[in-house]
Amino acid sequence: MAKETMLSFLEKQMENKLADYETALDWDVKNHTFEIIVQLFAENRSQEVINDVQGVISDKEVIEFEDAILLYDPQKSQFNPDDFLAVLPFKGKKGMEQNKIAGLVDYVKEILDEGQSDLLDFLTSEEETFELTFDSKAFETYVKKSPSTYLPYPNY
Repeated sequence: MAKETMLSFLEKQMENKLADYETALDWDVKNHTFEIIVQLFAENRSQEVINDVQGVISDKEVIEFEDAILLYDPQKSQFNPDDFLAVLPFKGKKGMEQNKIAGLVDYVKEILDEGQSDLLDFLTSEEETFELTFDSKAFETYVKKSPSTYLPYPNY
């Protein structure tokens, strides 16, 4: 049996805990990153005109919102943190603690649960902007405080 890695554990956690949502996991081998991509959808019944972050105007019946969390190697990864909901470092080949990955996926579920509700509210309110939020302190409450083993960065 192959040794569990950050990638295999994260994939299993996402499959088990985020099955109600559209998600994807992108491993960029060259940049030593994992991108957790999340999508929310909402019906735009009144066909409100929506401007997205890039200035694209849409009045489609279904609004799609996408964001991502990046796990990265501080020694090797290159990225713009403003492009992500959150960026979390891991320790190179040593990887990331199992309880931190499990806590992250649990917290992402909360973000998506609240975000779906907030997106539906946004379409029927006078609010000017909608965005997901990542609160580092809230995230830490999801990370079990018991000792945890590191899951290594996968071999290619």
